Amino acid sequence: MKNLSSQQKRCSWCTDSKIYQDYHDNEWGVPVHDDRLLFEMLSLELCQAGLSWLTILQKRQNFKDAFDNFEPEKIAKYTDSDICSLMKNDGIVRNKPKIRSIIKNSKVFLEIQEKYGSFDKYIWKFVNNTPIVNKPKTRQTVSQNDLSDLISKDLKKKGMVFLGPVIIYSYLQAIGIINDHEDGCFLSQDLSMAA
Repeated sequence: MKNLSSQQKRCSWCTDSKIYQDYHDNEWGVPVHDDRLLFEMLSLELCQAGLSWLTILQKRQNFKDAFDNFEPEKIAKYTDSDICSLMKNDGIVRNKPKIRSIIKNSKVFLEIQEKYGSFDKYIWKFVNNTPIVNKPKTRQTVSQNDLSDLISKDLKKKGMVFLGPVIIYSYLQAIGIINDHEDGCFLSQDLSMAA
């Protein structure tokens, strides 16, 4: 985790939770190009629907252990027996529609990889490989936009499920396609320069 000087500030939504601060400081808004991590974040964002992101972060390692480190090739082979085992795992969010969605999405993810060469190439083509840097002045109030709507529709058309424009907007923030670090945040400058 990065060390902040007394004059540096984080985004206003970032709580005193060390796990939240670590995520904010080292992952949120940082461009991701690794397909496995892109699938992990897509799956975690799906699981977060109706829950707090902090809840998901606290269970993240449990999710990784339960879902074979979010390797889509392995998840695509899950059977009803695997779903039953996952439903008994109290370290994750035990929601059958969400579990089934991750499995379904893993299969489509592999199809996208095959068609485009990688999921990274597919998802980043929507922004011509250039992150969108918004630098909002205050706490983020936008929960979806035209881009998240477009990508959500395209993923659904390809066969993915449980990925509406609000979930996709959060996903785009998580993987650095959209950088919404607030203007006063110590990372708004760092990441905009990296973009």
